[in-house]
Amino acid sequence: MGMFNFFTQELAIDLGTANTLVVYRDEVVVDEPSIVAKNRTTGEILAIGHQAMQMHGKTHEDIKTIRPLKDGVIADFEAAEQMLRGMIGMIDRKRFFNPYLRIVICIPSGITEVEKRAVKDSAEKAGAKEVYLIHEPMAAAIGIGIDVEEPVGNMIIDIGGGTTEIAVIALAGIVCDQSIRIAGDELTMDIMEYMRREHNILIGERSAEQIKIQVGAASTELDNPPEPYAVNGRDLMTGIPKQISVTYDEIAGALDKSISKIEESILKALEITPPELASDIYQKGLFLTGGGALIRGLDKRISKKTKLPVYVAEDPLKAVVRGTAIALKNYQKFKFLMT
Repeated sequence: MGMFNFFTQELAIDLGTANTLVVYRDEVVVDEPSIVAKNRTTGEILAIGHQAMQMHGKTHEDIKTIRPLKDGVIADFEAAEQMLRGMIGMIDRKRFFNPYLRIVICIPSGITEVEKRAVKDSAEKAGAKEVYLIHEPMAAAIGIGIDVEEPVGNMIIDIGGGTTEIAVIALAGIVCDQSIRIAGDELTMDIMEYMRREHNILIGERSAEQIKIQVGAASTELDNPPEPYAVNGRDLMTGIPKQISVTYDEIAGALDKSISKIEESILKALEITPPELASDIYQKGLFLTGGGALIRGLDKRISKKTKLPVYVAEDPLKAVVRGTAIALKNYQKFKFLMT
């Protein structure tokens, strides 16, 4: 077995709608947008990750960019497999040889059996010999240092690119969960829609994503508000490119409806939590992870709504992949969490 272990390479993968992260030997070796660019006629992959993202929205008719995941699940099977293969290939070859590959991938908790199968198949086609799946809220909890095996309730809110996962975890299991398809992508769409409606200006997905990062806010009362951000787009009246400046309170208004839906789901999850666990949550508060946790003022807004303390995980973008890596490293201890 020792000999066999020596040849086994282990990867933890957070296969996200927006970004894919890969951990190898305790470090994040790949952190790339989940996107591929391919030639329409030959089907050849031209770029993966950051390089493909730079082409997104700027391609001519021979090239198309594909985001293989939508709402947290694989929408384009072939592109997902090519993306996984490419990202595994990005790992420094000197340190990484691939005779026997064991992979753990985290998945949304609301995923169906068919969707699980698609993730496993993609990973196997990309070269993995063993593939295990772990639920995202569980991985996030492990990643932020919660002892998931204790008989204590913890509520994790993981706001990713495609899905928001809200789960109460106790005794190494998910007691109750809400998985909604309102997350980072939806917020980006809200910004595009707002710019068109209020400013008569058409912007692309990448510009909207930048607005979200630079001035995205969940409330208009921020302690240290960001500076207004200059946006370039196309004027819908004249068709000519123009620049306007947007402020964080405008964006807070644009995101309000979607954030309210996330709040409703949190309240719903709290409603169905068993009373003993609810009292634990009252003492410990709620934990925010995922890219959405970085939206300014979101923790305060949720805290105001639920009257509970809300904590943003340290480096929330990497919480899930860190937890996946810990589960993989302590495989014997956590294997009952994996499917």
